[in-house]
Amino acid sequence: MPSLKQLLSKYKSVVKFILTFFIVYGVLTLAYKGYLSYSNGKEPFPDFFTNTVAHQSVSVLNALGFHSEAIVHTEEPSLKLLVDGNYVARVVEGCNSISVIILFVAFIVAFSGRFKSTFLYICFGIIIIYISNILRISLLTISIYKYPGYIYFVHDIVFPLVIYGVVFLLWVYWVNKLGNQELTDDKK
Repeated sequence: MPSLKQLLSKYKSVVKFILTFFIVYGVLTLAYKGYLSYSNGKEPFPDFFTNTVAHQSVSVLNALGFHSEAIVHTEEPSLKLLVDGNYVARVVEGCNSISVIILFVAFIVAFSGRFKSTFLYICFGIIIIYISNILRISLLTISIYKYPGYIYFVHDIVFPLVIYGVVFLLWVYWVNKLGNQELTDDKK
């Protein structure tokens, strides 16, 4: 039976990946929690990122021909999305894609290649995830507006698949084309 030292040596890159992932994820999550604590009760409401995402989603909705606006929700930390004056959806902190971006960045850093390619891919991925999220919220709002009976299906099943599907495809591309090959080399 191999010793712990032998196992760690044999699977060094896997252990490095896991530790790096959890350290980066933990640090970014703590930083984001600190940001949220700092933003609590300040303008823009409920926080800068959530507010920006709501207003950019409204811009997409308006560009698609839906008279839309985002207004502050008076009873909770969110913004209401109105379409033709009707309250259709709300944008809460969890809708701003930051937690998904943190997960993406932690994975890419943990499976990193050269600094320049890792940094550029993280920037590219963040932009893709952010834009996908704005489109997701806009299309979700349209879906709820036009087909209110399907709210749970589109909100809880379809659109989470969209955002996590985008992240998964970005990860797969990174691992197969650009990332560090140490982990995949261990399998050979």
